[in-house]
Amino acid sequence: MSQRHRSHDVAPPPRMDLRAHAHNERHRINSELHAVAAQVSSGYAPDEVHEPGRAWVPTHHHDAERGRAKRTPNLKHWKVKAWKRRSAVRRQKAQAFRLIAEQA
Repeated sequence: MSQRHRSHDVAPPPRMDLRAHAHNERHRINSELHAVAAQVSSGYAPDEVHEPGRAWVPTHHHDAERGRAKRTPNLKHWKVKAWKRRSAVRRQKAQAFRLIAEQA
């Protein structure tokens, strides 16, 4: 298995704990949304009701330093040599479809 995304400096938290925490967070949000729906259906204006948001996210979702360290500057991976060739093929297909549509 690939090791490039694993850091040997810090031990990651157990996977079961992360999954349990994420499950509890989803359950909390769904419960609060159900309460919001009940309040709106009972007559509250939607603008007056507090909408729940995420209170917990895994660390890799909000660790800015980790994102800056892993970022590769000016890497345009979509600009490959086949890019022009692919767009030319698309253009040819579109012209073929137009010709077929004009003949029919």
